[in-house]
Amino acid sequence: MLVTYHGHSTFKLKGKLGSVVTDPYHAEIGLQLPTLSADIVTVSHDHEDHNAVEQVGTTSRRTRPFLIKKPGEYEIGGISVFGVPTFHDDSNGSERGSNTVFTILLDELRICHLGDLGHELTATQLEAIGSVDVLLCPVGGVFTLDPKQAIKVIRSLEPSIVIPMHFRTPAHDPTVFAELATREEFATEYGSEVTPVDKLDLSRVSLPEETELALLIQT
Repeated sequence: MLVTYHGHSTFKLKGKLGSVVTDPYHAEIGLQLPTLSADIVTVSHDHEDHNAVEQVGTTSRRTRPFLIKKPGEYEIGGISVFGVPTFHDDSNGSERGSNTVFTILLDELRICHLGDLGHELTATQLEAIGSVDVLLCPVGGVFTLDPKQAIKVIRSLEPSIVIPMHFRTPAHDPTVFAELATREEFATEYGSEVTPVDKLDLSRVSLPEETELALLIQT
């Protein structure tokens, strides 16, 4: 499975059975989404920095991407997706509403995208999510987990690989995202120095025995 990062919370997962794009964003946030196509698009919550589904093109397998934006169990073309309800804040959604954590089973790997998770996971939510091979985790704070909270969630899920997302970059609109932590601040808090790469080519046999941090260059 090939994992590429396209800014903010948008990843493309490409496997033997198809491809998935997570949380595509509108240009209003300051970033420009590249041309992407997918068989499946997941949307963790209905905010403009996560729901630009019209920006994702089609593939030869489908006339349009299959959109998943609610909790539940799905299977599309042999790709399984499991959505667990969570919240966008630590006040049971009273501030920013709901959020769905999606776990995608592709090429025998379980990839978990936390969306804009705003709280530590409960025992019930952890059980529903299950085992995680690759964790796509927000780390910027303000709207999501901050670096310290993210580390707690990472430890609770014990993934093989964790990839940070939803952090501040120079391209982000400063009127909205100025207070977010950077990826470097998270990496410092995590206590690991890692050289960013432009993609990850993963298989079950290549997974590390203990959790490793991976940084992806935005493409």
